[in-house]
Amino acid sequence: MRFSPRWKFWFLVLVASLFVTSASAQQTASPSSATPGQQPQPTRSPQQGNPSAAPQSQPSDQSQNQSGDVKKQEQTGTSTDRLFFALPNFLTVETKNVPPLTVGQKFKVVARGSFDPIEIPWYAALAGISQAENSEPGYGQGAEGYGKRFGAAFADGTIENFFTGAILPSVLHQDPRFYQLGKGSFWHRAGYAMSRIVVTRTDSGNSQFNFSEVFGSAASAAISTYSYHPRDDRTPSNTASVWGAQIGYDTFTLVMKEFWPDIRRKLKKK
Repeated sequence: MRFSPRWKFWFLVLVASLFVTSASAQQTASPSSATPGQQPQPTRSPQQGNPSAAPQSQPSDQSQNQSGDVKKQEQTGTSTDRLFFALPNFLTVETKNVPPLTVGQKFKVVARGSFDPIEIPWYAALAGISQAENSEPGYGQGAEGYGKRFGAAFADGTIENFFTGAILPSVLHQDPRFYQLGKGSFWHRAGYAMSRIVVTRTDSGNSQFNFSEVFGSAASAAISTYSYHPRDDRTPSNTASVWGAQIGYDTFTLVMKEFWPDIRRKLKKK
């Protein structure tokens, strides 16, 4: 969707606020901390006949769920996860032990995310913001103008998803998935996530320049701008602006994808 720089700034601030709020769940202190000078009292289940016997270690529900998610990813090559339990996050995996995706699988997973029911309120909200600031005045106002903006927002997102996640990855034999690093300092992981905009994996597992993301987002910006957006906006400068906005949004999303599995596990544990 095409917003003015002012709306782009506040939109990213809103998303960042949601991300930071969720991330703060990771920083809560462990409830098992004891009062200084006081030793925690051991617990004993009724089944323990001998108090001196060492209890057998049992895997926690969190570990079992995490292991189950990874096993599913290793079998299917994709995920069923959702960012903030809502937005499709099907191309983010937490392990590198996944099979390469076929052409059919690339198109299937992108279609599953692009036409997910949650996308309707998402694009409806973006169209409402665009209508409120009267961006792209050629669409007009009222119900007709809102309908055009909603259709344009949905088409913009869908076209980019298919170009960057299915069409070019299939032609160039690149892997559209984001592999979570999952370890290291915050800045190390954030830097890794941002670098995935320009670095990706091939279907054979080698590192390569991310032609699919860079040129796929450029192609989608050009197609949408010069086909169904108002004539007054069909300029090279507007196309370049949309391209840059898409790259920036995708970079920000990759950082969220890197840390979201950690946040999700903390929230589920609580």
